[in-house]
Amino acid sequence: GWVPALQLARRGSKAVTRHWKAMHFQREKLLAVTEYVPPRPAVPPRCLPRPAQPTHQEDGYERLLRRQVQEVFQSSRMVAVCQYNSMPDEDMATMRHYLRKHNIEVKFVLNEIVRSVLEQSKYRNLVPLFVCRNILLVSPETRAKEMLRVLKGIPQVNLLGACIDDTILSRQGVENFARLPPLEASQGQTVGALALLPSQTSSLLQRGPWLLTALLDEHIRRLRDTETPGEPPQEQGT
Repeated sequence: GWVPALQLARRGSKAVTRHWKAMHFQREKLLAVTEYVPPRPAVPPRCLPRPAQPTHQEDGYERLLRRQVQEVFQSSRMVAVCQYNSMPDEDMATMRHYLRKHNIEVKFVLNEIVRSVLEQSKYRNLVPLFVCRNILLVSPETRAKEMLRVLKGIPQVNLLGACIDDTILSRQGVENFARLPPLEASQGQTVGALALLPSQTSSLLQRGPWLLTALLDEHIRRLRDTETPGEPPQEQGT
């Protein structure tokens, strides 16, 4: 019959001659006696002072960025913190153009630099806002209404809070501030309200003398009308 050219022959596995064997007790005792035991320290490690951590050396570029952030908060009456999401360069340029019309500048800052500056200043309550990619909208004037009008058409930039005239405001606080009338109108209303009370007080104080004068004039007129013509006036006794 036909025999295939390739034949597989199964061979038996080799016998395992090395099995695990327990160590002799004398050798085990010898190894236990000769085991190295390190000496205990004279002072426990937990009682030793902690090693001094290496201090971070601030370079010149970081000092420059810190100085710029400090100047922004010192020279600006309005500093708004916004969350910045990725947007095309054309839209960013358009936003800068419309904000610059109202004297508002866009500042890109590093959160590490801003946090280190704010934690040592009176604006430390703004630190929780710097948790993602942020930008600052700064202006030497309080242009909250114009800023909100521009940001309304840019969903990639979300207002988180602001510092206006050294007062920290939330987003709702900025919107309420934008609804306030101009400063000149508020000053005029305040002056009018303050001048109303003195005018009322003055009119009340003058009402008594004016009424007395009117009564005396009426009395003199009646006396003149009752006198007969040609009769000399009576002299008053001493």
